[in-house]
Amino acid sequence: TIHEWFWWHRIWLPVNLTWADLEDKDGRVYAKPSHLYITILYAVVFLIVRHVFERLIATPVAKCFGIKDTVRLKAVQNPVLEKYFCSNSKNPTQSEINGLSKKCNWSERQVERWFRRRRNQERPGILKKFREASWRFTFYLSAFIGGLVALYDVSTATNSILLLSVFLQSLMESQYWYYIIEMSFYWSLLFRVAFDVKRKDFREQIVHHLATLLLLGFSWFANYIRIGTLVMVTHDASDVLLESAKMFNYAKWTTACNLLFVLFALVFFITRLIIFPFWLIHCTWVYPVQRFPAFFGYYFFNVMLVVLQLLHIFWAYLILCMLKKFLFGNVS
Repeated sequence: TIHEWFWWHRIWLPVNLTWADLEDKDGRVYAKPSHLYITILYAVVFLIVRHVFERLIATPVAKCFGIKDTVRLKAVQNPVLEKYFCSNSKNPTQSEINGLSKKCNWSERQVERWFRRRRNQERPGILKKFREASWRFTFYLSAFIGGLVALYDVSTATNSILLLSVFLQSLMESQYWYYIIEMSFYWSLLFRVAFDVKRKDFREQIVHHLATLLLLGFSWFANYIRIGTLVMVTHDASDVLLESAKMFNYAKWTTACNLLFVLFALVFFITRLIIFPFWLIHCTWVYPVQRFPAFFGYYFFNVMLVVLQLLHIFWAYLILCMLKKFLFGNVS
């Protein structure tokens, strides 16, 4: 069957190791794919918690910073222009504006003004951006602290092959909950992607979320728990600083924003361009083949890590461009 083919041990596990070797026994409970099914439900819980957080916490904090929604003039109702805006183009050319003005019996200036106002209606307000940044900042800060705790728990346990140790018939261990919370959060980001602020790297963010979920899922059921935890911690470390810099930017605290952004860039380059490729990917790429012949799961896992690294390089380029503007005083 498809299920048996997909979970064939030769795909996901090294030679001389089968799923039977990872069955619960001797008081030890191993990680299984079924443990992660609950992340979909918890993603819905995250969406509810986020809504409450943005309403009851983020909005009052924004008011303390003096952040208010920008009042924008709404475009008047016009079925012809609305249909063209939604199905054809949000930025019509001059010839298209000329044709639309004849259809609507409007002047070209009125059509241009309508499209400008209609585009502005879809631009997210500062308050929405602040809410989103504050929610992510709160999560990444909590997750980063939780990740350090989870790494400490693993380092104090004796474990030679990266299995989930000291699990002991309970799913209350820090490693399990760290995985569940992180995966649930990324699922919630995917569920909300159509409603969140769309940025220039929108497509790259989608690829990043999907690659992260695949990596976390694979590292869990293949029992690569420690490396999965390290990947999450290295990502959360810089994301905390980025979201806090955004918050101060929206509040127009320029000095604090600039300092946090420079600190974020430094941490980003260290964690994602040095530690991630030269420590984490090096470990997953070199050490396994010293003990086992390469197998599909080995290639799959490392390809996903390389995809993340390519995204890191892309974002590093964007960060360098922003730093260039910052250093030469051209930041808008």
